[in-house]
Amino acid sequence: MLPDCLISLSLLYAQANPVAPRVNIVPHSRRAPEASEVGANLRVDATLAVIPVHVTTTLGTPVNGLGKENFRLFEDGVEQNISYFATEDAPLSLGLLFDSSGSMQNKMTKSLEAAAGLFKVSNAQDEFFLVEFNDRPKMSVPFTFDADQLYQRMVRTRPFGHTSLYDAVHLALGQMKKAANPRKALVILSDGGDNRSRHTLPEIRGLLLESDVQVYAMGIFDPEDVPNRPREELNGPRVLDELAEESGGRHYRVTNVNDLPEISTQIGLELRSQYVLGYSPSNGERNGKYRRVSVKLSPEGGPRLRMDYRRGYFAPNE
Repeated sequence: MLPDCLISLSLLYAQANPVAPRVNIVPHSRRAPEASEVGANLRVDATLAVIPVHVTTTLGTPVNGLGKENFRLFEDGVEQNISYFATEDAPLSLGLLFDSSGSMQNKMTKSLEAAAGLFKVSNAQDEFFLVEFNDRPKMSVPFTFDADQLYQRMVRTRPFGHTSLYDAVHLALGQMKKAANPRKALVILSDGGDNRSRHTLPEIRGLLLESDVQVYAMGIFDPEDVPNRPREELNGPRVLDELAEESGGRHYRVTNVNDLPEISTQIGLELRSQYVLGYSPSNGERNGKYRRVSVKLSPEGGPRLRMDYRRGYFAPNE
């Protein structure tokens, strides 16, 4: 069975708290591509490894306008031929993981604004689901095209209990197997580390490496000098850093809850402005081993830019 990050080229072309006031979430419309634009007559059976890459300046501004010639891609140190390159705004399958533990009580209003900002930069073909987690995770809203349905469910949330972050990610990755779109992402909105899950961090990291799901996180942490902070809260930033980096996403550490809406909008825009690099691995072995991926910008020596991308994948088994 092929891992999610290995897909056929033909498929790529075919799918190229306080009560908040009601927010009318209207996603952007997206023109339906014509047959000539999606390669209707193309028949290619070769398998590709697909690596989404997001490029920003050091200040976080997305860098657009790059071409295939601006990228070099390596698998286990061996340079690969980039045979597929795209920048189109493809539909997205997105899961929102919303921390509803007791410590979120005073952060709900800005968290709801953040969710609304994320949904407003979506497209009409995007699909969403909502996982809320406190003492245990709950699939509050399965996949839907109606982002307002998620928002209205979040408005009714009453924070309580502990934080089962790892279990929430486990539940979300299971739901993501039902995703209709090749581009998939989880967005975590939380204020601390895990203190209730049955699953472990190494287990969740392994599942992420086997998936083709990017993780973005907004971590709302108390200042480090606050006395008597629980150990799991001290570990929270590192945990979200690891989950985001391994998956090719990013963790935004939020020091002021008033910044949440702006950060969530930025995440939404990042998800919409990625480069997609595809290649047929020169290593044809189907041994199930992990393959590390690295991407470089060419030519080297230009302006300092930041790249976020998936760091590797597991090869298929026979």
